Amino acid sequence: MKTNTLILSMMLCCIGIGVTAQNTQFNFSGKVIDKSGNGIADVVVNDGIHFTKTDRQGAWNLVSDTTMSKFVSISTPASHVLPQQEGVAEGFYVPVKVLVKSDCKHNFVLEKHTRRNDKFYFIAVSDPQVRNAREMKRWCQEAVPDLKETIDSLKQSREVVATTLGDLVFDNMTLWSEYKQSVKNTGATFFQCIGNHDMDMRYQDLHNMAAGTPTYGEMVYNSFFGPTDYSYNIGKAHIITLKNLNYVGDKQYIECLTGQQIAWLKKELSYVPHGSLVILNMHASAWNRVEGESNIRNAAELKEVLKDYNVHVFCGHTHFCQNNEVTPTLYEHNIGAACGAWWSGWVNQCGAPNGYMVVDVDGDSLKWHYKGIRRDFSYQFRLYGKGKFKSQSSFVVANVWDWDSACQVVWYQDGMPMGDMEQFTDADEERASQLKDYTKAVKTAHLFRAMPADDAKHIRVELTNRFGEVFVQTINL
Repeated sequence: MKTNTLILSMMLCCIGIGVTAQNTQFNFSGKVIDKSGNGIADVVVNDGIHFTKTDRQGAWNLVSDTTMSKFVSISTPASHVLPQQEGVAEGFYVPVKVLVKSDCKHNFVLEKHTRRNDKFYFIAVSDPQVRNAREMKRWCQEAVPDLKETIDSLKQSREVVATTLGDLVFDNMTLWSEYKQSVKNTGATFFQCIGNHDMDMRYQDLHNMAAGTPTYGEMVYNSFFGPTDYSYNIGKAHIITLKNLNYVGDKQYIECLTGQQIAWLKKELSYVPHGSLVILNMHASAWNRVEGESNIRNAAELKEVLKDYNVHVFCGHTHFCQNNEVTPTLYEHNIGAACGAWWSGWVNQCGAPNGYMVVDVDGDSLKWHYKGIRRDFSYQFRLYGKGKFKSQSSFVVANVWDWDSACQVVWYQDGMPMGDMEQFTDADEERASQLKDYTKAVKTAHLFRAMPADDAKHIRVELTNRFGEVFVQTINL
């Protein structure tokens, strides 16, 4: 009898364990409220898979599977201040493990704007990519002070938001605390995007791991910055950040969006009126032409999802600048890295200076300038004198890193207008000279050349960008 009782007890215990292990679905709920406790209606809430909107009282409800959903987040409405802590974007998400421990309830608390402004500045920073103490020192002593100085100037007239576009660190998980500290109190609200070097190398990313695993590639990043896919609203813009790397462990990855992410993006955009300004932040590019390097596999599918919106994509990953005018309503800015060519000098692979992008958003329109670190905004191209560019020894060469089809690059010889400079594709001289093998340098298409006469004394080059601004450099031969 005792034996039968013992067996029955063991069976019931095993059943109980099994039920507990399978209890991964929860009914999460709460409210989105202002600081006075008033509900905020029509705020979009999602768990990475499912979406809902708050009702008139600000209430929301989601049934989530915690093996797949790790956060519940809101898309902060433009009528309210972006939540942050010491300048780092926080308060727009809650981990599901916190929800489970809090009776599955959570209230998001927002502060209402005293006056709505459709003008703001957006700063895109690509690839700090710090590997060790030396590189962290360069980031903190070169890039961060430059960013703060720029933000100090910009924030006098309007709000500033910023996003780092991935590869915040370089496979070194011990640097996360120091990196987060570095982007606090800059004067901007700083958001983050995950890159391939921000994964814990011991694991694959979540969707590749066994369901219910407590360990996965994004987990350290998540613990510091929350979800990898999220959105918010500011002015007339809807801003989205997406992870676009399928990480398979040990530094191996595929540039792409998963089917689940494409589905998430479609649902996300279903709440955004057609024709709206959408700013999309990703790590890897989608439409680069020169070298064809590192484009995501399903760029065509992404293009189809975005077709009904006025979209500007900001990405990094390649450590070079390239503007891609995909359609009249889809423009990709693949920007240079803050670390340049991995902190080896002062330039990126394409010759652009270590830097970041500053975007002036006015309602539905954008105006942008690439800002070189320790350079002012007038430094928009580099000019090489005759004989200074080895592969083009008979030419004067201009490297115009933020070039697009609306730009014009003209030259003057001894005061006489000579017309447009000739565009060509090659490796930048300054970057190539850093390498042991010159032929290993990455090629870029934002180079322009002109052959001066043998007796020419003075060359003037003028860049007119798509906004009609003129930038000038001169050299004596």
